[in-house]
Amino acid sequence: MNYERLIQHITCIVPLSKEEISLLSSKLKSRTYLKGQYIIQVGDVYKFQTFVLSGKVKTFCLDNQGNEHILSFGLEDWWTGDICSFSTQSPAEFHTQCLENTSVAQIAYEDLEDLYVQIPKLERYFRIIVQKAYGFMSKRVVRNHSLPAKERYLQFIKTYPEIVQRFPLYMIASYLGITKEFLSSIRKQLAEE
Repeated sequence: MNYERLIQHITCIVPLSKEEISLLSSKLKSRTYLKGQYIIQVGDVYKFQTFVLSGKVKTFCLDNQGNEHILSFGLEDWWTGDICSFSTQSPAEFHTQCLENTSVAQIAYEDLEDLYVQIPKLERYFRIIVQKAYGFMSKRVVRNHSLPAKERYLQFIKTYPEIVQRFPLYMIASYLGITKEFLSSIRKQLAEE
C-alpha cells in the first residue's frame, strides 16, 4: 500500500529521514471500509489512529431520543476517530462511520507508542495535530454559545468549503446544532441577500 499521502502530511510538519519513513511505513496498516461501515462504535476501545486516504466519514453520538449529534467530519488527509478512547485505551463515546467507501492508513496504539521512542519527531507531530484540533474545537464551542446560527454557518462555510460540497445539509445542520429546516431558511436568506 502506498502511504505517500500520510508521509507527505507528516513531513510537512516534521522532517523524517528515509530510515524513519521506512520504519513508520512498516508499522502502518491499510484498510478499506465500505459505505455505512463503522471504524469505531460507542463502547469499543479505539485501537488504531486512523488517517483518511480517500473517502469521507463522520464522528457522532446519539442522544436518548436517537437524534444524531455530529462532532466532526473527516476527509482525505484528516485524522479521524475517538481520540480520547485511543489515548486512554478506554471505551469510545463516539461512533465514526464511513459515508462512502473509504480507504485509511492505521497505526496500532502499541506501535505508535514504540515509534514515539524510536522517532521522537512523531510525538511532536501528533502534539501539533492535537493542539490544532483542540483550538478548532474550542473556537467551535465559543461560536456555538455566542454566535447566532447564521453567523455560525457563515464561519463554517468559510472554514470548511469542501465539507459544504461533500456532505448533506442535514449533517451540516447537526454539526452546527440546528435543524435542517432552520439551516435551509438561513441558506434561503443568504441567497436573497
